[in-house]
Amino acid sequence: MTTLRSNYAHGSPRWFTRRTQWRALGIGEEDLEKPKIAVVNSSSKLAPCFTHLDDIAAAVCDRLAELGAVGLEIRTVAPTDFLMAAGKRGGYVLSSRDLLVNDIEAPVEGAQLDGMICLSSCDKTTPAHLMAAMRLDVPTVVVPCGYQRSGTVDPAEPVDIEEVFIQAGHIPSGRSTFERVCAISDAAIQGPGVCSGMGTANTMHCVAEALGMTVPGAAPVAANSDRMWSDVDRACAAIVDAVQRGITPRSVMTESAIENAVALTLAIGGSINAIKHLQAIAAEGGVAIDVTEAFHRWSQRIDPLVAVRPNGQTTIEQFDAAGGARAVLQRLSGVIDAGATTVMGGRLDDGWPATEPGDASVIHAVDAPVARHSLINIVSGSLAPHGAVVKLSAAESRQTSFRGEAQVFADAQDAIAAINDGRVVVGTVLVLRGLGPRGCPGMGMASNVVFALNGSGLTQEVAVVTDGQLSGLVNKGIVAGEVKPEGVWPSPLSLVENGDTIAIDVEASSIDLLVDTDELARRAERPPAPREETVSNWLDQYASAVSPLERGAVLVSNVPNSAPTAKESA
Repeated sequence: MTTLRSNYAHGSPRWFTRRTQWRALGIGEEDLEKPKIAVVNSSSKLAPCFTHLDDIAAAVCDRLAELGAVGLEIRTVAPTDFLMAAGKRGGYVLSSRDLLVNDIEAPVEGAQLDGMICLSSCDKTTPAHLMAAMRLDVPTVVVPCGYQRSGTVDPAEPVDIEEVFIQAGHIPSGRSTFERVCAISDAAIQGPGVCSGMGTANTMHCVAEALGMTVPGAAPVAANSDRMWSDVDRACAAIVDAVQRGITPRSVMTESAIENAVALTLAIGGSINAIKHLQAIAAEGGVAIDVTEAFHRWSQRIDPLVAVRPNGQTTIEQFDAAGGARAVLQRLSGVIDAGATTVMGGRLDDGWPATEPGDASVIHAVDAPVARHSLINIVSGSLAPHGAVVKLSAAESRQTSFRGEAQVFADAQDAIAAINDGRVVVGTVLVLRGLGPRGCPGMGMASNVVFALNGSGLTQEVAVVTDGQLSGLVNKGIVAGEVKPEGVWPSPLSLVENGDTIAIDVEASSIDLLVDTDELARRAERPPAPREETVSNWLDQYASAVSPLERGAVLVSNVPNSAPTAKESA
């Protein structure tokens, strides 16, 4: 068994003082030398994503005790997009991911705990747990804590939080009513857990499994279901075993495992936010991989095998019943590294059945995908030298190329007002900049702008280009999100002016600013616009420490004063 770092020299002053503290908590004398496992509870009463986690944390501590370990619950910030995106242009959402990582580092490293079992829920919790695992490199198991039940209206029309998002955007144009959206809102969420579609939360739960950091078959799963509780039990056994055998995250989340996660995300049509989160996980572990390039490369080989809402009509429950992430990984066995190590100490393909996995009517075979195009598309060119992302659906009817004149905004609310006032016209490329990790700071949300366009019936007629982030539930119109470098840096995006021509071609993987190079050079000579003060101690600290999105937007001690060059970001 691995020597436990939590066991201090017997009889030393530090041993005595900690013994005093923990005996006061009711920890028995016989337990003081056992493995001490941090039960990372990213819980809050702010949103239904988390309301069941306290019960899970208590059960984990009890189960660890039965297995001969000591569970010590620690609390962290619990980011939730729908509620925490209201202030500071949405800057608290992504920045809280990195705050959460530091929340874990302090107690786990400070107290020299031996391992972590992380209760993952809403969007930013899973990547933060995986980032912390990479940073600390102590044995870790991630527990996806499940998706919420959604409801129906009129009387059997399925509705979920995505429908609330869409219908609320239809009110200004009269395509929906206040009363109807209230009725949908009342029915949309019927229990604890994360949003029920293939948004960022469910995507990252599946990514954690593809990385080998969960027990097999853990994602997606219904919150508080029998299977979720069974997975909790299995995760407890897995973390005790991982501590005893010294199985560390950096031995699991290798470059090969990250490539597997990229392939899985493309096959499930996952959230585009997985790109920056995987880059951040790699950065925390020192893995030299360009995740944006990996997505572009794999998108040439892997088409979507399932079309969960908002990509198609399949529900997350149907995907779950058909075998979920594990069945998709098995279908990809011919192209991914199925021998990658997992936190269980074995191979990713351990226990895979000899027969074809899952329900083929839901999870298609690799040679018979649900669509013959990638749902996640990396575009690059003179407007986005380091890339941008365009999301498509499985049953695609949108035009995949667009050329129009730029209309530039620096604030999402100004853009929404212009849309609702009819000042954004057909043929426009709506440019929303200054929302990147450093510019916002914290990366502002552009989702409401897209839904405002949808509500006005303009999604087919107006394209959006932004360095802001988009909810994983956004899949409307021609939207190039997460433009890199972001507009706060000296970059092509920062040089765009009203009336400039922008061309997007998804099939050609291109996005270009069609302005004469001499004119761009003249504009680049101008002093940059000052960044708006945030009047937030935390966000100002974040802005001073966040690395470019190309590097995962992680917090570092030496932030460059310019965006990385194409060579540096490769």
